[in-house]
Amino acid sequence: MSPLARPVVAVLHDGVDVLPPSTELDDLAEVRPAVADELAEALRGADVLLAWDFSSGAVERAWHGVDSLRWVHTASAGVDRLLFPALLEDPGITLTNSRGVFDQPIAEYVLGLVLTYAKDLHTTVDLHRERRWQHRETERVAGRRALVIGTGPIGRATGRLLRAAGLHVEGVGRRERADDPDLGRVHAAEDLLTALPHADFVVCAAPLTPSTRGMIDAAALAAMRPEARFINVGRGALVDEEALVEALRSGELAGAALDVVASEPLDPDSPLWTLPGVIISPHMSGDVVGWRAELLALFLANLRRYRADEALENVVDKTRGYVSTT
Repeated sequence: MSPLARPVVAVLHDGVDVLPPSTELDDLAEVRPAVADELAEALRGADVLLAWDFSSGAVERAWHGVDSLRWVHTASAGVDRLLFPALLEDPGITLTNSRGVFDQPIAEYVLGLVLTYAKDLHTTVDLHRERRWQHRETERVAGRRALVIGTGPIGRATGRLLRAAGLHVEGVGRRERADDPDLGRVHAAEDLLTALPHADFVVCAAPLTPSTRGMIDAAALAAMRPEARFINVGRGALVDEEALVEALRSGELAGAALDVVASEPLDPDSPLWTLPGVIISPHMSGDVVGWRAELLALFLANLRRYRADEALENVVDKTRGYVSTT
């Protein structure tokens, strides 16, 4: 495209969490904000789609409005909401994500959860509210073992931070590696069940793809140690929630910290709210102060490349469902 062209950018938002004002964006493009039921019309004649409301399923429903689209960007690391056939099968449309914005914040959140469990901080807060002085002994963090499922940037940042806190870290990825700089030993995905029994903390940071959907099933949960804690900062659909509830109820698993669930928000009647050892957070592990500005800055940098007809960054391998580094 001509460097002087001013592309049309359709922006999907939810009507509440809207794109921050940006004079640079207005200078670079003609912007068409749209909520879900307006998106099909906004897509007509658009060159670019920014899925600011990345949890919406509206893009697939509005796809019939696409006639000149060349690039789709999502304001998230995961792209599972966009992996529908019409987009995947169109070789003329590039898909990019917001890889890099959430890595360190999510890693810090995971470390916080590990410390919460080891130091029994959630019980301390409950006892404080009850004005009860109840002495307890807590666990060491140093020397404990963590298994990080997912070797992308979020998994790697998590591995580095857990290692810095003194945990022995291993990973699970597509291929086995003996000496990964961030995750130590990396087990192949097909060896997950043999890796799980050795971990005190199991951290799920994998992307949601056809091969990872439901990977934490009854067999995987049974393979974990009864004293283990499971932490999910990936996607809710990675986990068989009925099997997880049963494992927690039966004492086969000591706890689960879930920042994501299969259907969000979590139903108020879900047993996960009241099971012992469970910590629920509303998909917020990566949302630190200033995260929206970082997301917009990343998109603007890519938009400048797009206008200059340069290669985009964070291009998703649509056959794999994530940014491939190979």
